[in-house]
Amino acid sequence: MDPKTEHKPHCLILPYPGQGHINPMIEFSKRLAHKGITITFAVPQGALTSSAAGNNIVVETISDGYDSPTARADVDPREHLLSFKKAGPESTSRLIEKLREGGRPVDCVVCDAFMPWGLAVAKSKGLSGAAFFTQASSVNVIYYNVFKGLLKVPVTERETVLPGLPPLAISDLPSFVVDPEKYPGALELLVGQFEGVEDSHFMFVNSVYELEEEANDWMKKSISVKTIGPAIPSIYLDKRLQDDTNYGLSMFKPDDTCMKWLQQRSPKSVIYVSFGSMAKLEKHEMEELATALKLTGKHFLWVVRSSEVSKLPENFSDEASGKGLIVSWCSQLEVLAHDAIGCFVTHCGWNSTLEALSLGVPMVGVPWWSDQAMNAKFVMDVWKVGVKACPNEEGVVGHEELVSCVKHVMEGERAGEMRENARKWKELAKGAVDEGGSSDKNIQDFISTLMGGAMSQK
Repeated sequence: MDPKTEHKPHCLILPYPGQGHINPMIEFSKRLAHKGITITFAVPQGALTSSAAGNNIVVETISDGYDSPTARADVDPREHLLSFKKAGPESTSRLIEKLREGGRPVDCVVCDAFMPWGLAVAKSKGLSGAAFFTQASSVNVIYYNVFKGLLKVPVTERETVLPGLPPLAISDLPSFVVDPEKYPGALELLVGQFEGVEDSHFMFVNSVYELEEEANDWMKKSISVKTIGPAIPSIYLDKRLQDDTNYGLSMFKPDDTCMKWLQQRSPKSVIYVSFGSMAKLEKHEMEELATALKLTGKHFLWVVRSSEVSKLPENFSDEASGKGLIVSWCSQLEVLAHDAIGCFVTHCGWNSTLEALSLGVPMVGVPWWSDQAMNAKFVMDVWKVGVKACPNEEGVVGHEELVSCVKHVMEGERAGEMRENARKWKELAKGAVDEGGSSDKNIQDFISTLMGGAMSQK
């Protein structure tokens, strides 16, 4: 076949429209586009404030059942997903038809695992399908065992032992398997991520094979698991995608003052605090954190979303102005990559954890819910790049505990060891996506399969 007329494989990417889901899927898309795959990235109307996705990536819209960002703003995530499940398949099918009629037929649908209906749409159209998981492989092991009926919930045993994982205490497990009644429908959603996955062509995971070898090896026995991470901009890793300096698709507007402020600080001297795009702390929890930051005597950069600012102690911003900077949002990768950062106080959401591992920053884990406690367990006991803060009897992490954790990570007797481990994982993360690395090979394997048309033969 003449190379000029040869069909260029085309992937339709369907992310769940949350910042923590969009980020890894757009980076995966950039890697595919860099290797010659045509990409269409489909999100609900108005879900993004910026859409500079990069070369060779076209952003299209589909329906999630809401007419505007305002309409979906205060909707519970589960309700949103149910609405998306209703409206998404038909609008996605229409988009596939539109692309075909426009001379850009789709070959493969890669959908966020939160939206398994994407696999059903692909199947109904005679296309290949792949699920993309935005949580750690180790967490996937937990939910897959529940899906297969091998782990009964609620989990009540003091210790849970599963293949591919270290022994886990109840406090290490995802909150939804310990107390499912507290989060109605959440476990059903997370376990439902595996619907149709065993029959799909690939299961992509935003992780690094070497970070979670045992978990990945166990999952591979049942599903075609491919680790493709860390899915963060290339400039922070292998630098092979020269224009890939940021995620490019954002739901929040970052504050530009952070970097100038950090430039004035000494190396490894600043505590960076961020609990992601969803966490909602109680007022007393914010007070404990504010008190801890003052008591450390160190400089700190604290991301407090505008919806959370009212929970700060009165006059705290003024009192802290000499030592701290409070912003509503920032470019987290830029911050973590800055030499002034000595410690990251994080909720241990998977994206934040993976970003810190990839940039060599030690962590203090203050998990809130979902899979965060398990990620924090791995940060402390498996990867040994930080500590997990212990809540008091009321379930709140007190200021004394926070001060102790920060000092332990930044200047304790094991601080040097943690920094060295962080440096080791940083190199490993870079190597995984560099040419010939474990993630690069997996992406290339997917592309070779697409190019060969073998996926449609499965």
